[in-house]
Amino acid sequence: MESTYRAFISYSHRDAPFARWLHARLETYRLPGGITQLSPAGERKGRLGPIFRDREELPAAEDLSAAVRSALAASDVLVVLCSPEARASPWVTREIALFRELGPERPILAAIVRGEPGEAFPEALLGGREPLAADLRKQGDGRRLGFLKIVAGIAGVPLDTLVQRDAQRNLRRVTAVTLGTAALAVVMAVMMVVALQSRNDARQQRAEAEGLINYMLTDLRTQLRVVGRLDVMESVNSRVMKYCDSQSDLARLADEIQLLCARRAHLRGEDDLLAGRRAEALAKFNKAHDITAELLARLPDDPDRMFSHAQSEYWLGYVSYLEGRKRDTLARWRSYLELAQRLVEREPAELRWRRELGFAEGNLCTAELQPPRNTSGAVVHCARSRDIFGNIAQRSPPNIEDWIGFSNRTGWLADALLAASDAPGALGLRMEQQQIATRALALAPGDARAREAKLLALIGLASTALGNGRKTIARSAIQDARQAVDGLRDHDVANADWAAWEKQVARLEAGLGK
Repeated sequence: MESTYRAFISYSHRDAPFARWLHARLETYRLPGGITQLSPAGERKGRLGPIFRDREELPAAEDLSAAVRSALAASDVLVVLCSPEARASPWVTREIALFRELGPERPILAAIVRGEPGEAFPEALLGGREPLAADLRKQGDGRRLGFLKIVAGIAGVPLDTLVQRDAQRNLRRVTAVTLGTAALAVVMAVMMVVALQSRNDARQQRAEAEGLINYMLTDLRTQLRVVGRLDVMESVNSRVMKYCDSQSDLARLADEIQLLCARRAHLRGEDDLLAGRRAEALAKFNKAHDITAELLARLPDDPDRMFSHAQSEYWLGYVSYLEGRKRDTLARWRSYLELAQRLVEREPAELRWRRELGFAEGNLCTAELQPPRNTSGAVVHCARSRDIFGNIAQRSPPNIEDWIGFSNRTGWLADALLAASDAPGALGLRMEQQQIATRALALAPGDARAREAKLLALIGLASTALGNGRKTIARSAIQDARQAVDGLRDHDVANADWAAWEKQVARLEAGLGK
């Protein structure tokens, strides 16, 4: 019989709200560009529909209606909404049995909406081959990733490919809105500077300038980093630095303004590093370190000053790390760890300080992996860092930065175990890292930072799998990494980190071919 419906949704009356939501989403969802599906007649379509969803409530009959039987026979896929009520429903059981009877080779997709798998799956699903399961619960895949799993099953496309393409489409939408906001903000900044220059009140000028700098340091910068646009950040940097550079003697300014300018130097130096300008970045970090050291000496117990100086120590240590100077790296990052510990001791409930402590422990792990290696020390620091981020990431509501930190620290612990000759443990952590990074990407599919974390997890998994002789795992990870890095590079060719990761993927592809 020729197919009329792409899918038939089977559900209990208790789950009707979920069924209505899923039906509407599937009927209106358009597959991203580059992903197509073949209908039974061979016609390429961009949409999944039509999708069959039966009655609000089945009549009190002894058997399925003729309409339901006909729809089951004419559907490519059966989607079963699983819950304790669905497990107890005779109608759901009959629909599963009839669908299998009419087309034994047609796929059945199970979607958990409530309850645990053992109490949610209808018995009819548990016989024979295992169904593909999506978990729509908050503690499972969540609605977004769970929905995409169902789409992938209906359309017959790889889940990772669909998630990446869907994220790219959302990214284009977010980019258009964000760039418009960024352009408007830069224009407003120019107008504000002109207006400030025409005023005679120095105090008002300072207040206005501080507000402008603070906005560019926080909201605008975050928006631009989310969409990964370094080119727009460059124009923002130049506007803000004009104010700090125009001051002949920063020491004569209020301490708060000096902290702002030091923080600006940190961020601008970070952008220099991303663009491959290491010497320029080092000059900015040294300048910021002079400022934060002096300010901390005046008020040694001030949390903001401790944090700012910790950033100075971190960035100088990071440049040393990039240049392979391990002794200098350890000295800087141990100072960073000490400041982070002081912050946590002062305000134990403050998540910001706990994150800093996690970063500091992780940094020392990476430093100890530099030659000459101290593998035991690296494992200790990496394990501490991963534990800190794992505990923070589990809090509610979820925070994408914490999940990204959890993913990256899991990768570093895998490297430390590999250096300590624990290859099986390293591979297990790499596979876990990929799951964590996928969770982070599901929280914000259009966020460039989450896409970076997924790419790094794939590169790490591929490399570790190759080293263990697990070519099947490596091949799949390398293919996904190639798609991920190509998407990032197409978005911004100026990002030096993305360019370096593209070379890593190319080396892995070459290694797989040997």
